[in-house]
Amino acid sequence: MTRIRFLTAGESHGPQLTAILEGMPAGLAIDEDAIRLDLARRQKAYGAGGRMKIEKDAARISAGVMNGHTTGGPIALHLRNRDWTNWADRDVAPMTTPRPGHADLTAAVKYGYRDLRLALERASARETAARVAVGAICKQYLAAFDIRVQGYVIAIGDVRATAHEELAYEERFAVAENNDLRCPDAQAAVAMRELVRKCMSSKDTLGGIVEVVGLGLPVGLGSHVHWDRRLSGRLLAAMGSIPAFKGAEIGPAFDNARLFGSQVHDEIFRDDDGNLIRRSNRAGGLEGGITTGEPLIVRAAMKPISTVLNPRQSVNLATGKAEPTTYERSDFNAVPRAVVVAEAMIALVLAEALMEKLGGDSMAEQLERYKHLRRARLDDLPMDNTPWRFGY
Repeated sequence: MTRIRFLTAGESHGPQLTAILEGMPAGLAIDEDAIRLDLARRQKAYGAGGRMKIEKDAARISAGVMNGHTTGGPIALHLRNRDWTNWADRDVAPMTTPRPGHADLTAAVKYGYRDLRLALERASARETAARVAVGAICKQYLAAFDIRVQGYVIAIGDVRATAHEELAYEERFAVAENNDLRCPDAQAAVAMRELVRKCMSSKDTLGGIVEVVGLGLPVGLGSHVHWDRRLSGRLLAAMGSIPAFKGAEIGPAFDNARLFGSQVHDEIFRDDDGNLIRRSNRAGGLEGGITTGEPLIVRAAMKPISTVLNPRQSVNLATGKAEPTTYERSDFNAVPRAVVVAEAMIALVLAEALMEKLGGDSMAEQLERYKHLRRARLDDLPMDNTPWRFGY
């Protein structure tokens, strides 16, 4: 099975982040400006913390791309941490009081850390910058087949976007990228901004919901035959791997759970050209873990950032005494920034699913095979229409 995999390495305040992306076919043109654009998008949000004023992320490619095209070998990317200069020659104060909501305590139990900063440095969402760089390459691969992955914010706190539901997806993307809440509903963005402002004034944090859309996907990516090949499971797992993401759904899954089946399932119709079409997309673009050809819709819930200026109660592991937590620099609202991370993870899963479908080692092979994929149309689906037996 053709697989894409990636590894990231590096600490939040270390010298750099490193990513290795394996599985890209040879011959894909790489636009480094597009990688820089997504890294910049990840840093844009009202309510972002002070670190975003320090970092100006750019990825340096040191392997797997020659003369602007992939070679088929592993791609190595490096992102320098500018904040490293503030830590390089500094004695790091001991950290012994775990912060609720973070990996401080659980990681110390698991790995036997004698200082909690060892957990913080790797668990930090700083690592997601490397994911975004990897995801930007996966987006370029998908774009070669006219597939697009992009997202936006549909809720922050109790403020929810609704007007965007009347807009085409391209319009939603444009509106969302035009405001610092990355919201496709301009009026809701104003209300979200005011909520974030109040949150900052009260020294608190906010969570929300992001929606990522995949457009132009063919029918037939994923599989129903094994649990780990169902695209639904892989997409949900990818979203759940993002720091602070605590829940995910395909399409309006939780709303669908409250309805009767007759209100949920997308009926199938035939158009004049023999294509099998849907007039609704309540399945969110997947049936049986396989793409339907409709827009893929994945939503995920991000909890409020765990680091709050108002101290939380905890226990100092060095003294055994009750002690309030110490504040570490963080965001007040990271939901708009998390959209770009979610896009990266969805693009990675979809790129892998497409490669599994196409096979081949080069873009030339895959583009030719893509032209001949089976479609959801009568001509591509001949039926024997005769009785038969299992014959076991």
